[in-house]
Amino acid sequence: MTHLLFIQNHKTASLLQNLGTLALLLIALPFNLMIVLTAWVINWLRKPFKKTVIAESPKRILITGAKMTKALQLARSFHNAGHTVFLVETHKYWLTGHRFSNAVEGFYTVPAPKKDPDGFLQGLLEIVKKEQIDVFIPVTSPVESYYCSLAKPLLSPYCEVIHFDADITQMLDNKYRFIEKAKELGLSVPKTFLITKPEDVLNFDFEADGSQYILKSIPYDSVHRLDLTRLPMKSKSDLEQFVKGLPISEDKPWIMQEFIQGKEYCTHSTVRNGKIRLHCCSESSPFQVNYEQVDNPEILEWVKKFVQPLSLTGQVSFDFIQTPEGRVYPLECNPRIHSAITMFYNHPGVAEAYLKDSQGVDEDPITPLPNSKPTYWLYHELWRFTEVNSWEKLQGWFRTMTQGTDAIFQVNDPLPFFMVHHWQIPLLLWGNLKQLKGWIRIDFNIGKLVELGGD
Repeated sequence: MTHLLFIQNHKTASLLQNLGTLALLLIALPFNLMIVLTAWVINWLRKPFKKTVIAESPKRILITGAKMTKALQLARSFHNAGHTVFLVETHKYWLTGHRFSNAVEGFYTVPAPKKDPDGFLQGLLEIVKKEQIDVFIPVTSPVESYYCSLAKPLLSPYCEVIHFDADITQMLDNKYRFIEKAKELGLSVPKTFLITKPEDVLNFDFEADGSQYILKSIPYDSVHRLDLTRLPMKSKSDLEQFVKGLPISEDKPWIMQEFIQGKEYCTHSTVRNGKIRLHCCSESSPFQVNYEQVDNPEILEWVKKFVQPLSLTGQVSFDFIQTPEGRVYPLECNPRIHSAITMFYNHPGVAEAYLKDSQGVDEDPITPLPNSKPTYWLYHELWRFTEVNSWEKLQGWFRTMTQGTDAIFQVNDPLPFFMVHHWQIPLLLWGNLKQLKGWIRIDFNIGKLVELGGD
């Protein structure tokens, strides 16, 4: 009886959660429609005076991950430089609002790689052949990074693939192996231990070690990845209860990583043959949805010393922590593009940085322009406003809104902003509503509902 009551309460909560969110988005619809229509009129008036950019060597670009803002940003950057862009997503996200961007020539869907690997690979190959693609650039979720590496030998005879080989992707994506590789290259790293069972933590001598630690899942875990509980805990029983509540196993290993006091940063680098062509760095933020360029020579130098000996070509992102003394430590690496790429929204050199090798050994990478504004996602900020509980936080919120710019909205390409918030997300909510499924949060940046056991 208690179990049935729990299920009923859960379904009721899911129903209210989805209905309530849909109602809020409906209330916002006329305001956003007015903004988009105003932008459309401005573009119509500007059209006779607008110059068409023609690239010296125009390319046909295929970009995956169409539901994500970073894919939209790349599409705009290549389109503005005179290239032709096609977007692709998995079937579940056929509803992406980014397909309506004027930077996108065509849109396709393919099977989800985890469910149908062969269908995913063959689907990409068919698109590459049909559209005569010159360059393939994956914008991936953590799961898809590896499958795009598997696609590389299949697609390479037909186009350039700006992505890592499968063995490199696996190494970079494994939090433990990445730290070991950095240590092997003589770079600074935090103390890191491989954890395959709860007893590895419970039997660890924290007193003799003297450091604090944080547990992190090696396989991507959308639920636990933001848990920064520090170890050891107040009592052995608290530690045991906490650790045994985590899905740690031989098949799903974790790491126990030294907690280092300092300031956290996130970076994105596009590299070709071990040379950094494009680089950005930002202080880390809650849920990673605020980005503002910070010039940090120590972090850039660390990245250079990592990618050069491995002669990497692809897109790589790092999380760092820097101590008050200036020493830099990597926390993890992701072999894929970072949402911080949105800081290049007004930079004319992104396409060239991706497509051309460095002309000189010491050529500096491009970074966001000095006049580029910090990027944010409006609906994330509106949600944050409901949690403002002090004058200091209110000032910070207004500073974000007045000094930054929305990462999706652009006056010359307004439709994606409207379609993400009033088509893409509502349809995902409607799907969950019909199944009486709840969700943890809406990620407007990634363009999905974050769910337990989700993609």
